[in-house]
Amino acid sequence: MKNLMIALVLVFSASMMYGQDCSKTCNKKNSYVKNGDLIEAVLYHDNGTVAQTGSYTLDNELEGEWISYDAEGNRTALANYNQGKKVGTWLFYQGDEMKEVSYTDARIAEVKTYAILDSRVVYNRP
Repeated sequence: MKNLMIALVLVFSASMMYGQDCSKTCNKKNSYVKNGDLIEAVLYHDNGTVAQTGSYTLDNELEGEWISYDAEGNRTALANYNQGKKVGTWLFYQGDEMKEVSYTDARIAEVKTYAILDSRVVYNRP
């Protein structure tokens, strides 16, 4: 009986230690919060870092600014929507390059590519 109690205490202790570490490694659940006529969303990568933030309309249309991040937390894209349609200027970050994509009538109107050098951005029109 004594051995059984010791075994149960060890199992319980091990599960408690895992439960405490789990908050650092477990997947976070995506969050959706209604704020007036919009639903604010925060989507997560499997490792728990933020993947995207943005808003939806109640009709499930993307709305306003959306920001995307890679699994390490680096920003990869900045986008804008109006009632589900692509609008304005979007920014895409890929390594040492930044692409600026302008939309008109939900279609690509212009693409500019920039080289990122240190903290400066240098214009490079191909």
